[in-house]
Amino acid sequence: MEHVFVETNWVVACAAPAHQRLPAALELADKAKAGEIHLYLPSVCLAETRKTIRRKFQPRAPADSLRKYLAWATRQQAAAPEDCEIVRRVLDRFESHVLAELEGLDRVLESLRKHPGIEVFPLSEEMLERAVALSVQNLDLEPFDQAILAAVLVRAERLSADGADNISFCELDGDLQPWDKNGRAKEPLVALYDAARVWVYGDFAMDNPRRPPNWPDR
Repeated sequence: MEHVFVETNWVVACAAPAHQRLPAALELADKAKAGEIHLYLPSVCLAETRKTIRRKFQPRAPADSLRKYLAWATRQQAAAPEDCEIVRRVLDRFESHVLAELEGLDRVLESLRKHPGIEVFPLSEEMLERAVALSVQNLDLEPFDQAILAAVLVRAERLSADGADNISFCELDGDLQPWDKNGRAKEPLVALYDAARVWVYGDFAMDNPRRPPNWPDR
């Protein structure tokens, strides 16, 4: 069994309006449902996701921007009126559809919380203490990222102590990835993940970077 940690960016990729969802993120949920992997999600990520999606995916601004262009194009005779009308109808449907999906966001998040293959776990006292300890290390992380990192490390250490030897973290956030934009290792993140026996992927397909066959006993 592979044990896979995810955080807010994975939930956003699964719960955003349908046209913004990432297939690889949804495939992770499907694998968890089929019992191929077990997913672990810090509970604080659900509340963070709700705020992120409602802020990031409101349809009004992009729709209104295009409507302003259509009005300008009509005045300048840069587009046929009938073409502009078709686009306006599509925009109306887009806006209505996205608003309806945002209205149902809480139901989507609740379904993820109750997903049979996902363990949504709260931050324990030990995790909060680890977050405080991380704050004095040379990590340059925001408090929320410190809490997520602490949650992953502590839960992974517990899994490892129980005999799990296939533990991963799918992380798209560059701040929590143990490499920089040039692919160079970032310390002390590398040492922290290695000590917890956590392999970090930079995607949800768990393709990159490739885990060496002998890791973590290299």
